[in-house]
This record gives sequence, C-alpha cells and structure tokens, in this order.
Amino acid sequence: MKSLNRGYAFLMLLIALAVVSLTAASFFKLGQFGQRRTAELELLEKGARMDAALASYAKLSAGGQAFAPKRLEDLLRDPRFPKLVIRHLRQVEVDPMTGSKEWGLVWSEDGTGIVGMHSLSEQKPVMTVFGPEYSSFKDLPRYADWIFGQAP
Repeated sequence: MKSLNRGYAFLMLLIALAVVSLTAASFFKLGQFGQRRTAELELLEKGARMDAALASYAKLSAGGQAFAPKRLEDLLRDPRFPKLVIRHLRQVEVDPMTGSKEWGLVWSEDGTGIVGMHSLSEQKPVMTVFGPEYSSFKDLPRYADWIFGQAP
C-alpha cells in the first residue's frame, strides 16, 4: 500500500512541476514582449528627436548652404557656423532595437546629405497601431522600414 501512495505522490509532483514550468515560460514570453514593446516606443521617441534635428538643420540653411548634414555628427555641432555653437541634437542616439549607435541613413537625391535615418534591425515589429505622425509605419514588415526624417 505504501508503494502505491508513493507512486501517486511522485505523479502529482511531476504534474505540479509541469504546471509551474509552463507558467514560468509564459511569463518569460510575456516579459520579452513587454521589453520589445518598450524598445519600440523608445525607437519612436529617438526617431522623433532625430527627425526634429534634421528639420532644424534644414531650417537654418540659407544662401547656398547645405540643407542636410553630411554626417550625423554634424547635428551635434553645426559645421556651417564655426563661430557659433549650434546643436540640433545632443548626442547620436543608440538604436534601442540593435543596441548600437549605427543607424541606416537615407541620403538626399543628389547624395550630398542625410535626410532620414532608420534602425538596422530586421526584426518584425510588434506594434500595429500608430499615431497620425507614424501612420505610414503600419503594416511595414521590419523596423528597418521605419524611416525618420525630412523629404529633400
């Protein structure tokens, strides 16, 4: 009789262990989803800052000056005004999807300046609903297709 009870106890222990494992796995997956969603929101915020920096750079262009920076670092200190310190951006942001300061760059039609940028991540976005300023991002297959910037 004792060995029969031990068998049931062992079986119940295995079932309990399986339930705990499945619960932990689902929480882990949910946590990963939450992290990815947070990274997407951060990408949108950083993209908006970069977009504003490119617009600011273009707005200060006059009299034959370049309307777009040749390098991202030109947004940190505008080289067109050597006697003034004009910063369109405080720092080159880290891409939250890749963890790198390297961004994909969109060049002007004549190839002389940067008019936009995007993440280099090939991952599929989780976000499906966007505000009006990013409505064009809906249904894009990867983060690298989310382009931030100004049209030339």
